[in-house]
Amino acid sequence: MKTEKQQKLSYRPGKPKKNRNAGSNKRSLKKAENEALSEDNIMKFAVVKSAAGLHKRNKHQGRYDFVALTRALPELTERLVKNPKGDDSIDFANSESVKLLNKALLAHHYDVTEWDIPLGYLCPPIPGRADYIHRAADLLLTETKGLKHSLVRMLDVGVGANCIYPIVAAVDYGWQVKASDIDWVSVECANNISQSNTALSGRVECHVQPDSRHFFKNVIKPGEYYDITTCNPPFHKSLEEAQQGTDRKLANLSANRQKRGKGENQLAAKAGSPKSSALNFGGQKAELWCPGGEAAFIKNMAFESRDFANQVLWFSTLISKKENVRWMRKNLEKAGALEARVVEMQQGQKISRFIAWTFKTEAERKKWLSLKC
Repeated sequence: MKTEKQQKLSYRPGKPKKNRNAGSNKRSLKKAENEALSEDNIMKFAVVKSAAGLHKRNKHQGRYDFVALTRALPELTERLVKNPKGDDSIDFANSESVKLLNKALLAHHYDVTEWDIPLGYLCPPIPGRADYIHRAADLLLTETKGLKHSLVRMLDVGVGANCIYPIVAAVDYGWQVKASDIDWVSVECANNISQSNTALSGRVECHVQPDSRHFFKNVIKPGEYYDITTCNPPFHKSLEEAQQGTDRKLANLSANRQKRGKGENQLAAKAGSPKSSALNFGGQKAELWCPGGEAAFIKNMAFESRDFANQVLWFSTLISKKENVRWMRKNLEKAGALEARVVEMQQGQKISRFIAWTFKTEAERKKWLSLKC
């Protein structure tokens, strides 16, 4: 038992004993709060596995019809060679050949005859990009009958100089498309494309996003409503990482050409070395990389989307890395989304995906779409 003196010595006014469990208690409280939040908002979540191959409404079924494509764009003829099977092909490791192929595809399938992109900007494969739009359209078509596509409004975040998503949406469905990008050169190029082609006239408009930290702010104005948003986010964390990805792609293309034999090697000599044009596949900073990479980009998009929950029916974005699906799901739950769907798309051995989410109930979505029938 302590003496009176010992008791006095053990007392220190103004210095309470340190609670060693304080940190643990705070963590437990935070965990309990998160669990309570999750219980209040149980987000519906589903993975939609599409059948292998392109969507049935995709115009790019089967092999490329080079007879029709060279008729639409005679310049492409100079880039053709025979592969080992005797079929026409191009050198997919050569940026100029890929660019001419895209020009021919757009002219033949979409009646877009005036299309070009500046040197060094992303030149995407059109068939796969088109599939995103067709499967995004299914989100709307499965919840209503008699949808009038001319009343559908789409917002494309990060349109890029190529303007591919607005082209497919406007031509194949007749949607009204607003697009944005933080790069003014991309916006100028996309606007030139939309204004120079009758098929896009009055249906596509592109705007500069003045703040790279935002996705919808500054672009979605008061009184504007959108049925679907699309995005192909930058997925690298740095220019160095992006260049490594480009180098791997070129190396793989070269290795595949070697495996297929001399039939395709002749094109490399005919079209010129792809090394000199490697950066054409890399794209600009805004197209391929951002601080934190894809994970940070889509997380920030998820949380900003809740500020526009009343103005957008379905938000969506591509997700390149499969491991980011779970990450995005958690962030959407925290953001308060009511439903999310991951739509997988498979072409050959490659599986790509986009995630779509909404802050509206099924009844609210059907009421929204009933005004477009």
